[in-house]
Amino acid sequence: MHNFQDLKIWQKAMDVAEQTYLISSEFPKEEKYGLTSQIRRSAISVPSNIAEGAGRNTDGEFRNFLGIASGSSNELFTQLILSHRLKLIPEDKTRQLLKDLIEVQKMNYSLIQKFSK
Repeated sequence: MHNFQDLKIWQKAMDVAEQTYLISSEFPKEEKYGLTSQIRRSAISVPSNIAEGAGRNTDGEFRNFLGIASGSSNELFTQLILSHRLKLIPEDKTRQLLKDLIEVQKMNYSLIQKFSK
């Protein structure tokens, strides 16, 4: 079992989720049950799955939850790009958020590799 709050990947994923929530709060009202809801679910899924996996009994179980977090991060990446293409998020905010998300993805990949040995 790992203390998820000490994991740098969890901390960074929480930062990405927070920024995603703040940015999506500026989306149009008609997106409340569409893209706003979906992008927020994806964003919080990443640190949530890291935390849940860290609380499991084996490294193999942790690895499985990291895999789910990886899928959620790809989903979030796609939704951020779409939000930018729809002009819901400006270029500079999109660029920074994607940069931070890519960092989380790289950290996640490294952890998955560590637990796959």
